[in-house]
Formats: sequence, C-alpha cells, structure tokens
Amino acid sequence: MSETSGQRERPGGILMGRPFGVPVYVTPSWFVIAALITYVFGGQLAEVLPELGGTRYLVSFSFAVAFYASVLVHELAHTVVALRLKLNPRRIQLQFFGGVSEIEKEADTPAREFWLAFVGPLLSLVLGGVFYLAFQGVHSASVPGVLLAGLFVSNLVVAAFNLLPGLPLDGGRILRALVWGVTGRPMTGTVAAVWTGRALALVVLIGLPLYTASRSGLERSTTDGLIDSVLAAVLAVIIWNGAGGALRNARLKEALPALRLAELARRSVSVTADTPLGEALRRAREAQAGAVVVVDGNGEPTGLVKEAAVNAVPEQRRPWVAVGGLARDLEPGLRLGVELTGEQLLTAMRGTPATEYLVLRPDGTVYGVLTLSDLERRLNAAVRRR
Repeated sequence: MSETSGQRERPGGILMGRPFGVPVYVTPSWFVIAALITYVFGGQLAEVLPELGGTRYLVSFSFAVAFYASVLVHELAHTVVALRLKLNPRRIQLQFFGGVSEIEKEADTPAREFWLAFVGPLLSLVLGGVFYLAFQGVHSASVPGVLLAGLFVSNLVVAAFNLLPGLPLDGGRILRALVWGVTGRPMTGTVAAVWTGRALALVVLIGLPLYTASRSGLERSTTDGLIDSVLAAVLAVIIWNGAGGALRNARLKEALPALRLAELARRSVSVTADTPLGEALRRAREAQAGAVVVVDGNGEPTGLVKEAAVNAVPEQRRPWVAVGGLARDLEPGLRLGVELTGEQLLTAMRGTPATEYLVLRPDGTVYGVLTLSDLERRLNAAVRRR
C-alpha cells in the first residue's frame, strides 16, 4: 500500500535499515500483530505437527517475520518505482495491517499512477509463485512445508486484498488511475476511489465476522468471534480514515496553487532581545502587528518570538520577561522569500520544521512572519470550501 505523505513528519518507529536510501521503520503495532500471528499460526501447527510441542511458537514467530519480509518486498516495489519517477519516497513503515510507503509527490499521469500502485500486488503475486514452487520440493507435513505453504497463501491474500478497488489500498489507486484516464480529471478518479474505499470499509466491518462465522460453524468459540470482530473493526477504521485522508490530500493539492506567502504573512514589529515582553506586545498592538522579530544592535533579525512561548507567560509577569528568552534563533531555513507560493512554500517549510518563519522581501528587508497555525487554518478553510 502506498500513500502520499502530508507536510508534517510523524514518528516513524524503530529504524531497521535504508534500502535504496529510503528508511524502513517498524512501528510498535507490528509487535501486536506479530504476537497474534504467532498465537494463531501456533495453534494450527499443533494440529499439523503435534510433535513440535512448545517449539511450534518459535516456528510461528519465524513465519510472522518471513511474512512481513514479504510485505517489505511489496512496499519496496512501490519505492523503487517512485524513485524512478522522481516522486521522492520518504520512508516505509511496517505496522499492524501490513506496510505503507510514504511518497512525497503525486504521479502526474494516469499511467504512472497505475504502475506505481500495481507493482506492489504484482510483486506479492510473484513471491507467492516462488513460495509455491519451493513448496513442491519439500514434504508438506514438515516445518519447511508448512512455512512455505503459509507464505504462499499469505502473499496471495496480500495481493488480493491490496487489489480491492478502494483507497487507500493499491486497488483504489488503480481505480483512480483508470477513472482519471477516462475523464481526464484526477479529482474525479480520487472521489470515485474514496467512496469505493468507504463502501469497502463497511463491507469489512459487517461482512468479515459473518463470513468467518459461517466457515467455522459450531466449532467457533466466543473468543474467536470477538477477535474477528475487533480485527474487522480496526481494519474498517483504517480503510475509512485512509480514504478520507486521500480525499483531503487531493483537495489540498488543488488548493495549493492559490496559496501565496505574501497573503499569509503577519505584520511584525522589531525589538531588541532585552525588550520586556509587555513592551514588545504594546508596540505590536499599536502597529496592528501579530508577530515580534528580535533584532541586534544593527537592526539585523536574529530570532523569532514564539507565539506559544508568549501565551505561556502570565500577563502579570510580562513586564519582567525579556523577549530574547522566548525567541528561536534564526536558522537559514527559517528565512522564506515573500514570492513563494503553493508547493514551493511547503517544500521550503518541510526542510526546517518550525512554528514561525521570517518572511523577507527580495531586497532582504523584513516583510513579516508566517506562523504554521495561520497556514494550517488557510489550508483547512480551502479544503472545506471544496
């Protein structure tokens, strides 16, 4: 499964390596699903190979690791294609329900979108075929036979599940590419794949527990039924939220061209570092400014007073607190040209994450200050209008 990442970096988990220069993380939720796979597969091994005894759980854990290695190959396929298309893959996460390849940019044609999505399930099918051929060369009632059979079936399941035509699954991106190619409008394809994904979430929520119950019959325990229902609910929520996130990202992409830094920047006042906060705020009110810039004796900007730090100072203490202690030093990445717009602006901010940025005119003079909260409000308003 692949997705287009947002502006803000989320915690990645445990770093496992950097194949092709792209970091691979294992999230804490993986250990939950690994334990569940170990328990379930271990119960099945007790019936097929009872002589294993307690060792069956070690074999089961080996299967969980091998299965997620297959998932990693699936995600690496997305990553390699994204690298070839210069879409800037940012990282891979292995998590509760499989893996996610976070890709910074969107494909710019339906054909590229199709291949970016399809290559993952294709690799899972190829892996399934490899494990099937290997299974033919071993005894079915042996540890290698059971592991190979499990990996053959699980890779087919991964391929089939990811080909379901709803976002955020690969099949949803394939559907998006097809509708985009027919209509010539990427948003039309996104909307179709989003609503298909939401319908799929409801089918999973209701249909999966009913299906497993019908297959198990009277042998099914209450615990098994509860586990199936919880897993179905979690999976349905992941699909539903992923579909919504894909729609939001698409709407943000449409809104980006209208984003202009000159319209977003707040007016600012300049003060020296030893200026009391109360005095700096008084000057800002008089100038109808919404930000404070710290300057040196020559009037050169050296820092930005953080809005969150100001709000944390009680009003009665503001005459006694100097603004220098509430400011972040100006790094090169915190200086933005006022001419920046759209994707250029987000790319510049992504390089140095912060809550405030100094906005400069072409001649190097201060134009104002951009706050992350103002940018987020503008983007959220643009998304709601669409």
